[in-house]
Amino acid sequence: MHKPARLNPKSWTSTLKLPKSTFPPRVSPADQAKYLKRCTDDLYAWQRCKRPADKAFVLHDGPPYANGDLHIGHALNKILKDIINRVQLGRGKRVRYVPGWDCHGLPIELKALQGLREAGSSVESASPAVIRKSARQLARQTVKAQMKGFKGFGVMADWENHWKTMDKSFEMRQLGIFREMVDHGLIYRKFKPVYWSPSTGTALAEAELEYQEDHVSTAALVKFPLVRLPPRLSAIQGLHPKSVNAVIWTTTPWTLPANAAIAVHPEMDYVIVHSEKHGHLLVAQSRVQYLQNMLKEEIQVVEPSILGSDLADHTTYRHIIKDDNSTPQPIISADFVTADSGSGVVHCAPGHGMDDYEACLARGIPVFAPVNDEGRFTDKAMPQNPAYLTGKLVLGEGNDLVLEYLQSHGYLLAQHKYEHKYPYDWRSKQPIIIRATEQWFADVADIRGSALKALEDVHFVPEAGKHRLNNFVKNRSEWCISRQRAWGVPIPAIYHRSSGEAVLTKESVSHIMQTIEERGVDAWWTDDADDSAWIHPSLRDAPAGYRRGMDTMDVWFDSGTSWAEIDGPLDGRSHPADVYLEGSDQHRGWFQSGLLTYVSHQIASNQPVAPRAPFKNLITHGFTLDEHGRKMSKSIGNTIAPQTIMDGTLLPPLKPRKGKGKGKKQAETAEPSYDALGPDALRLWAASSDYTRDVVIGKQVLQTVHTSLHKFRVTFKLLLGALGDFRPESVVPYEQLQIVDRIALKHLSDMIVTTQKACDHFEFYKAVATMNRWANLEFSAFYMEAIKDRLYTLGEDSTSRRAAQTTLYHIYHYLQEALGPITPLLVEETWEHTPAAIRSHSEHPLRRLTARPADEWHDPTLDAQYQEIVAVHSVIKNLQEQARSKKQLGSSLQSFVHLVLPDSSHTVFAPYLAQLPDLFVVSSVTLAEPDEALPAAISPAEWHYEDACELPDGRTGRVHVYAPQAAKCPRCWRYAIPEAAVEEEDQSICDRCATVVSELEAVAETDTPSAV
Repeated sequence: MHKPARLNPKSWTSTLKLPKSTFPPRVSPADQAKYLKRCTDDLYAWQRCKRPADKAFVLHDGPPYANGDLHIGHALNKILKDIINRVQLGRGKRVRYVPGWDCHGLPIELKALQGLREAGSSVESASPAVIRKSARQLARQTVKAQMKGFKGFGVMADWENHWKTMDKSFEMRQLGIFREMVDHGLIYRKFKPVYWSPSTGTALAEAELEYQEDHVSTAALVKFPLVRLPPRLSAIQGLHPKSVNAVIWTTTPWTLPANAAIAVHPEMDYVIVHSEKHGHLLVAQSRVQYLQNMLKEEIQVVEPSILGSDLADHTTYRHIIKDDNSTPQPIISADFVTADSGSGVVHCAPGHGMDDYEACLARGIPVFAPVNDEGRFTDKAMPQNPAYLTGKLVLGEGNDLVLEYLQSHGYLLAQHKYEHKYPYDWRSKQPIIIRATEQWFADVADIRGSALKALEDVHFVPEAGKHRLNNFVKNRSEWCISRQRAWGVPIPAIYHRSSGEAVLTKESVSHIMQTIEERGVDAWWTDDADDSAWIHPSLRDAPAGYRRGMDTMDVWFDSGTSWAEIDGPLDGRSHPADVYLEGSDQHRGWFQSGLLTYVSHQIASNQPVAPRAPFKNLITHGFTLDEHGRKMSKSIGNTIAPQTIMDGTLLPPLKPRKGKGKGKKQAETAEPSYDALGPDALRLWAASSDYTRDVVIGKQVLQTVHTSLHKFRVTFKLLLGALGDFRPESVVPYEQLQIVDRIALKHLSDMIVTTQKACDHFEFYKAVATMNRWANLEFSAFYMEAIKDRLYTLGEDSTSRRAAQTTLYHIYHYLQEALGPITPLLVEETWEHTPAAIRSHSEHPLRRLTARPADEWHDPTLDAQYQEIVAVHSVIKNLQEQARSKKQLGSSLQSFVHLVLPDSSHTVFAPYLAQLPDLFVVSSVTLAEPDEALPAAISPAEWHYEDACELPDGRTGRVHVYAPQAAKCPRCWRYAIPEAAVEEEDQSICDRCATVVSELEAVAETDTPSAV
């Protein structure tokens, strides 16, 4: 035992190798901007040049709508895409990600009209050209603002070459695909019912509807006088046609003027009942009780039941709104009739119902819809008295007037309020109607089988998405692709001025496309109506001439053809993207429109292979909900702006705890401050969320995310501090590492393998959970605690210290790779502060190829050894807590440990006995068999606790923790100096520290210049 002569006892701290790093506790906004550019724009440009073109990975962007500010759903979507791209970059791929925007459509047009109105312009007289100019400017401004926001999320992309559906090049590709479908007979015009929005004056697709669960309609029971009965009923005494009325139930009385037939179910039983007030009534047998309740009177069944099939095609009735001389109308059979509600007899208006249309079409019954674009009755609704209904809103006064008419003429049996689910225009939030109009349709039925077959090779995440998309495609036969708006791509059809007959051929479309190429698409609206340049030369001499149509294409057709942006068809074939990723609502929207147009293109272009889907992997995420599980909505004020997460203003600032102690015991962590953690906070939230279901976000969730991000930052700071003097050429071979180092590498290996597998399966939330658990338990609580003494107190180049640094070097390397796709700014910052010696031997972490951990790290025996260590360590800590509770113990180093284990030579402890004090963070560890005597030092110890310990294999032993019988070394804080050797005024240090300090003195003497 000795004390170095040259060093002052007060300067022991200067002889320790305490961690030092330039890595700051938090990043400044200026540095954030610098790191953001490096890990996005610069990285994307680098990989486009350096990664091989034959290893391309394409993530095709589902275009966000260029209308309004970015919300938290946008952030979730774009960040998930970016994580996928960065993972693939690590797999050696060249990423192609070109962002796009959906710029046409009703919402932008309505916003443009509002802008014109606020500027004092007359909206009613605004020309399509004026509307289009305003809409284009609005979309362009929104794209610019949204692009800035997306960049701020740390998304790397080819921003410079972004695409917009309003770009001329995009529109020309879209028209080219449309022309292919025209040439193949997949586009046609038909007068049939479609979803119509009176509030916005246009047809809508199914994907543009949202259903309100509590819509209230006025339901009515109405009677129709029969004109002819089937033979079986007409033969019954006392019954004649004019004495019997069929009873229908409807929630849309306004459609009664368009009634063309009555439907019954062919296999349902029907009966004639008698009402004192209303006479003989025909109703489904199963609905007699319902009818009685509604009429509020006793009714009697007067005849046995008759099947609907015997009624259909043998029975006619008189229309109750047309005049009495109108032609009798038929009762028909239809499978859509049910006995779940109403009377079991259904009124059919083929101009206002999809099922009605199909049933009537099969029987040659014409379509009639006396309702205009504004949802008002025309003068054809009631020809005998046009003024009664003309101009009245069918969803308002018009409906009431129909009911009044029925009441006054004795046809209304009963009416009541009926709450049910009803479709609304998803933009105006107003109810829609079903109305027959002349529209353009894409034939889905002809390609449906090929589309479903193409989905068989697609990988869906989650798997339920396959069933959902399959069902949407199966249940669709036609796609209404025309819209009656000004802001969009025109349907390139021309119409004969006299007959109204439409011309839409490959030749006519090609001619129009050539004219658009020369004049621009806006010229379709701005050129003179008689300009013949738009008409194919072969049609210019036709009598009366032709005019250009004003319909535009459904925006889902716009974005659905965006797959053509991916380099276009190559070698005569189209190539699908690797990934499509959007919200689950896109199964009925963009996923479906992309699939249908892509398959149509392949069929129309006669490609030699079976049609494929435009995506290999189809990934969907849920909606964002607040912490109470409610959907985000501006109306209830529960939205969260992405920026508030990045700048930390959503959460209250927390003051860091002050560290206690000195030197190496200085607290290395503090409670996180939530200020300005930047894009990584937003990204970590997105990555840690199970996006396959609806995603909750709120203060509690974000506090967890911020704590996690802070932990990763602290971990990197510890690693950089510990590696400050490390050189990669000093790596210690695996076989020379201590047991705790090898266990740490096994933990690291398991974490990396699990993380990589999770990322390969797009399960980033599993990867984050794995990394969080590793960082908190296996790295921080176990490994770092076990090696601090080696790192701080041993000689700089000692094998033991270098072994610990070697392990940390591997951990640092792999942790950078694992976190790179998720928190790229943090990883970019670590590279900035990486010691030069390590940088010179490493590639930038965001550019590295993902590496698999070394095979030798996968030693399965280490798991069993770790479990033995944990079993004993947990007992040690429990016993130490007992001592702390009685204020007998401060630092864990202020304790000795004695282990009594059966067959101890077959445990992990005997071979590594000398390493156990580090591992358990105590000053001494001894080991004995059960029959051996306890150490003599235990009896006189100031305190002593013991407890049983069960090893993983079921064997039991005992653990003793007691007060050390030695003095504390002022340098390493271990109790390692025999008390007898401590002189009253002589602060000696332990032998181990003395050796290290002597070596430091020798080095200092060598480096000191000789006196002159």
